[in-house]
Amino acid sequence: MARKYLKRIALILAGALLLLVIWGAGIEPRLVDLREETIGIPNLPKNLENKRIALVADLQIGMWLGNEDTVVKIVNRIVVERPAAVLVAGDFVYKPTDEDEPQDVEREDAADFMAEVNKSVALLRPLRQAGIPVYAVLGNHDYGMGYPDSVKNERLAAAVRSALEAAGVTVLDNRAVPLVLQNENGAQKDMTTNADESLYIVGIGSRYAGNAKPEIALAQVTENAARIIFMHEPDSFAALPANAAPLALAGHTHGGQIRVPFTENWSWMSLVTDEKIHADGWIENFGQPGNHLYVNRGIGFSSFPVRINCRPELTFFTVRGANSRSETK
Repeated sequence: MARKYLKRIALILAGALLLLVIWGAGIEPRLVDLREETIGIPNLPKNLENKRIALVADLQIGMWLGNEDTVVKIVNRIVVERPAAVLVAGDFVYKPTDEDEPQDVEREDAADFMAEVNKSVALLRPLRQAGIPVYAVLGNHDYGMGYPDSVKNERLAAAVRSALEAAGVTVLDNRAVPLVLQNENGAQKDMTTNADESLYIVGIGSRYAGNAKPEIALAQVTENAARIIFMHEPDSFAALPANAAPLALAGHTHGGQIRVPFTENWSWMSLVTDEKIHADGWIENFGQPGNHLYVNRGIGFSSFPVRINCRPELTFFTVRGANSRSETK
């Protein structure tokens, strides 16, 4: 009798596990969590009041059983919503190197890698065709790095950067530029030329690649100018001076990718890394006073093509000339 009950329990557990895998691999990754947030930015130009900025991250093109359909869905939604700008927080491709052997675009797998780069750019191209400014930073995978101690390959990053720029995407490697609004046909709207009356988009390089140099990027922003700072790895936020980042944005963590329901910190990613994971949403009690960090859960995968209790995310930030943050439900 006991053996019969044990067999039933085993079958029930096996069935539940199968359903969980089907959900995590085939259903949840195609469900987009659309989040609307509102943030006050000091000295915001009046012509940018209530404008929206879109944030996406971690396309991870090239990952087995990747999530390209969801990238298409998110890009199409952004085109419909027509925000003032789109920020893409790195990891356009999924191409970690072997730990003991640097990967090179001249090797025999160069064609496959470039196909993944070109595919990621093609998926984003409708944004520029719609006349929406797109800004990007590179992530660790764009350097072929799966972990902080992985081999860095500058040639891979150069290939990603070149393809993005050729498609009209502005890549900000420790660089700051004023946001220029554009019409639907891509023409620039009339904007003030006073640097103190601009909203700067500030991009920080990848920390894994040893290229996070916020001091260089911030030096390009006039002292009183409004700014939005974005980066790939959330840990780069800690180095930002107090009151330098009223809105800082990041990706990288995938929200943990597989999360235990009703908990904040229990996830697959938190168990396989020694780093403190700043998983998603507004990150409290981190960084310097006056700075606010938001982490997007991204679209793609790392290691396994599964998302459980952690849907891909598209975030829109409505910017206002204020000093307080509030969530828009």
